[in-house]
Amino acid sequence: MPDTPQKSPVIGFVQRDGSVISGTANVSSVMELALELGVRGIEGQCGGFVACGTCHVHIPEEWIERIGRATPDEITMLEYEPSFTPFSRLSCQIALHPDLDGLVVTIPGAEYA
Repeated sequence: MPDTPQKSPVIGFVQRDGSVISGTANVSSVMELALELGVRGIEGQCGGFVACGTCHVHIPEEWIERIGRATPDEITMLEYEPSFTPFSRLSCQIALHPDLDGLVVTIPGAEYA
């Protein structure tokens, strides 16, 4: 029996100016989706190797258990950021899968727009 293709999730991004951009793409991480969509505030300078903090996002509290908290490597990259919270993640480390459909992440600083 052939595998049924999985539906790509639609993810939303609250940008620093308060605007929201949403979309889907055939990519493997939330960071890659943000780059495909041209989300302002996500740069992904290290290419997803947990070597920078330029893909930092805040996960809604109600999604954090489903997605998981930051790993020790992520915390090392983010803990000195002024916008670091218990809901901070590097979006390069969040794999896209259908269960994430409807997730809306916030780019740090958007909370104050």
